[in-house]
Amino acid sequence: MRADLDVVDLRILRELQRDGRMTNVELAERVGISAPPCLRRVRRLEEAGIIEGYNAMLNAPKLGYDLVAFCMVGLKHQSETELKSFAQATSDWSMVRQAWMTSGETDFLLHCVAENLMQFQDFVIEVLTANAHVDTVRTMLTIRQVKKEGLVAI
Repeated sequence: MRADLDVVDLRILRELQRDGRMTNVELAERVGISAPPCLRRVRRLEEAGIIEGYNAMLNAPKLGYDLVAFCMVGLKHQSETELKSFAQATSDWSMVRQAWMTSGETDFLLHCVAENLMQFQDFVIEVLTANAHVDTVRTMLTIRQVKKEGLVAI
């Protein structure tokens, strides 16, 4: 069910997606309302689950994580039980930063971040392909990130 948001709510979301650390006063100024109603709106958006949380965007290479890859995973069977089981397994793999169940040629798309190629290869061989539900794994190593924006174009 789509949320019923007005223009001010959308401005708030756009600004918070750009910079979640700004003060409520600064946010209110940017969206053109006073601070108290701005804070009420933000709290309402949080309570409705539209704002799920606030995160710091980290520079992975500066922390020693130089490899970003995507894995396209096909399961042996697509029963609800196997899909749920594999989805649950992804939550235990710290290298997997985001995971999507997909339609089409593969069942899951995994966004992985590793320190280096050897660490990623070990994960693919010893963990991912060793999972009892996995039939195929295709990997794509990234060259360079060319765009980095919030997840929703508002």
